[in-house]
Amino acid sequence: MRADVRMLGALLGQVLRECGSPGLFEDVERLRLATIQAYDEESTHAFERATEIADSFTVQRADEVARAFTSYFHLVNLAEEHQRVRILRERAGRPGREDAVDTVATAYAQLRREVGDEEAQRRLESLRFQPVFTAHPTEARRRAVSASIRRLSELLTQHDSTSEGGAEQHRAHRRMLEEVDTLWRTAPLRSSKPSPTDEVRTVMSVFDETLFTTVPHVYRRIDDALRGEESGASAPVVPAFVRIGSWVGGDRDGNPFVTASVTREAAQIASDHVLRGLERAIDRIGRGLTLDAEGTPPSSTVTAIWEAFSASDETTAAEIAARSPEEPHRRVLLALARRVAETRLRLEGGYGAPEELLSDLRAVQESLAASGAKRHAFGGIQHLIWQVETYGFHLTELEVRQHSQVHREALAELEAGGELSERTEEVLEVFRAVAEIQRTYGLRAAGRYVVSFTTSAADLANVHRLARYALGDNVPALDVVPLFETFADLQAAPGILAEVITFPEFQARLAETGNRFEVMLGYSDSSKDVGPVAATLALYEAQEKIALWAKDADIELTQFHGRGGALGRGGGPANSAILAQPPHSVDGRFKLTEQGETIFARYGEPAIAMRHIDQVAAATLLASSPGVEERTSGAAARFADVANVMDASSRERFFSLVKAEGFAPWFATVTPLEEIGLLALGSRPARRGLSVESLEDLRAIPWVFAWTQARINLAGWFGLGTALEAVGDEALLIQAYRDWPLLRTMIDNVAMSLAKTDERIARRYLALGDRDDLAQLVLDELTLTKEWVIRLTGGNGLLENKPILQRAVTLRSPYVDALSLLQLRALRELRSAGPAAAGSGTEDEQRRLLLLSVSGVAAGLQNTG
Repeated sequence: MRADVRMLGALLGQVLRECGSPGLFEDVERLRLATIQAYDEESTHAFERATEIADSFTVQRADEVARAFTSYFHLVNLAEEHQRVRILRERAGRPGREDAVDTVATAYAQLRREVGDEEAQRRLESLRFQPVFTAHPTEARRRAVSASIRRLSELLTQHDSTSEGGAEQHRAHRRMLEEVDTLWRTAPLRSSKPSPTDEVRTVMSVFDETLFTTVPHVYRRIDDALRGEESGASAPVVPAFVRIGSWVGGDRDGNPFVTASVTREAAQIASDHVLRGLERAIDRIGRGLTLDAEGTPPSSTVTAIWEAFSASDETTAAEIAARSPEEPHRRVLLALARRVAETRLRLEGGYGAPEELLSDLRAVQESLAASGAKRHAFGGIQHLIWQVETYGFHLTELEVRQHSQVHREALAELEAGGELSERTEEVLEVFRAVAEIQRTYGLRAAGRYVVSFTTSAADLANVHRLARYALGDNVPALDVVPLFETFADLQAAPGILAEVITFPEFQARLAETGNRFEVMLGYSDSSKDVGPVAATLALYEAQEKIALWAKDADIELTQFHGRGGALGRGGGPANSAILAQPPHSVDGRFKLTEQGETIFARYGEPAIAMRHIDQVAAATLLASSPGVEERTSGAAARFADVANVMDASSRERFFSLVKAEGFAPWFATVTPLEEIGLLALGSRPARRGLSVESLEDLRAIPWVFAWTQARINLAGWFGLGTALEAVGDEALLIQAYRDWPLLRTMIDNVAMSLAKTDERIARRYLALGDRDDLAQLVLDELTLTKEWVIRLTGGNGLLENKPILQRAVTLRSPYVDALSLLQLRALRELRSAGPAAAGSGTEDEQRRLLLLSVSGVAAGLQNTG
């Protein structure tokens, strides 16, 4: 990996010398070497020298330097991803290896030991993992930049496979230089915000390039691990346990640009993508199924499928038959591909539902198996079956989300009579769109309706009332999902749920679904509401109580985790978080939001996507094992007093900051909060209200993003140091860190967050606000939290118990520092009345520099919101 970084860095240097303005490469090197020296020596003099260099550039030069460092981080991120893929492929080539942990196969083996073969198989069959992709604006890279990086990744793979010094390696090297030049010349900032439809198409690119083919390979790899040589020769034991959800084109909470017509278009685009994928896959496998009728005779069912197709489309049937003489299974697969094409084009002859296609594929599978071609039956055909089971004809299960207050205001208008506002008309039109999507693409295509800021059972009942206003008695099937976001709402959740299931509409839906019910928990706003420590503890308690309610009410519960990419929004490794959940809160089902940069980081590369899905599924399967449940519940009981002290003290500390007079405008001054709102990241506005006089109207994403950019990361850790200090007993806390999964996960995540902070740079940001009291409060808590985290994790510094991670952060930090210094000079200029740096440009030029640095810091820290 180091060799890759050196090579890519050298290519960038060559591009800067060839294409940059005179002296650019030398200026980049001056700042780079100065920030490395300042970081390594921790010298005030060296840091001041680096600051002087950053401030000495003209604004045009600073712009170029920021772009250079941002390009460098894109290349470093590429090299790290490439190394991860390299390691995963090496491991995949060593079956039965000792380091095969965190896999479904190992989790299943443990389950068998604890609950027996029959119960373990039952749990495997009911396993469900559902990532829900959202369009929350946290991906700072342009799609054009991502495409360039993907091409570079392919070239790097080619470079790996060439002979040292050979012609092919020279060719790969030349093409990489050309692509680095493209990356450098591509404008790093979007000129305009993407539309919701643009966001839909961006998510579709992940499906096209990765997920469609990767997910069945995940199933196959697990089946291979569980059954060895028998896998592929008989029916698999692994179910199609992945379902992909989406809020893209459906989430209208605070986004006026997501309309009913956008929701309809999102469903149409997703269906078109999956049907094209299925058509190509069935056609490809069909063309290879050249098994003659004599050796592999078709069943009567397969023959009937062909005869029905021939009767309905004689011309196409004749063409297929001519290309497939005496190859009945090939003929039928090609006919099925044709019918899928007709389904996509809405032509006569297409399928009415994915269950019809599944029936035909299973008939082909059974026919092949009966005639002895088992490897074909349970090989390629099984992959097709898995794909249809996973994606249907809809691809993503599109979910609608709207704020409870919008519903209340719409109902008030409807009940008052008179002319309806445009917004209320739109609220009603959404239900008509959902009904239309269900009629066109099936019940799985849409139907979940998430109610943001659910505060009462009435908020959930309002959804059904609005649906009746829109459609009378012809309402679509609706699974109304409460979203509990604030501390108070989390505490009230069990009572709200107990009440809502007594309502007739909910009772009817429970009867239809086999008592299935979904509850969503908001990590972002709860953390902004009471601080990260108290929110983590409150979420655990809420999950515990909701799980007990569901068990008592005989409800099959799915808890939907509204996690963000950043630690202040529930981010961090998903598998460790799953294993820290309360008993019965998972029960083999895990659903979470995936947004912004995490979508591409986890699902953008096939090998990484396979590993991630396997890890999360393993944790989901294992979380409900007796051993894990006993450990989590026992630790929670044993350390309940510690939790109570941490909760109260951390919340008090958090409130002393965020409830201080003038905090909100101070926060907007000492971070690039306002400027982040100018970035064309997503279609949704950055905040709910018009001002930053109050945090209530500020969305969680800019709250986290702004602190990250200021190199403080406050949203992920503030209050933890005070909480641990309040407990005070170091031996007890070390024991809790070792034995209590919830605390261990919290501490480990905070250690990562703290490792990405920089106190020297943070002080410069905090000094912009002219509030020494608030600045000192933040710095004191930062120092205290670092001290306690190091004491609990061991060693003399952060992440010493994770040396590989520590080294990765250490290598990046001085380069991030360079971008932070450029951002600071721009921010000082924008916050002051007069010029603050040499060569100060216009306000627009300074703002552009700041936005360029925001994109670069996000790439360097691999974290936004």
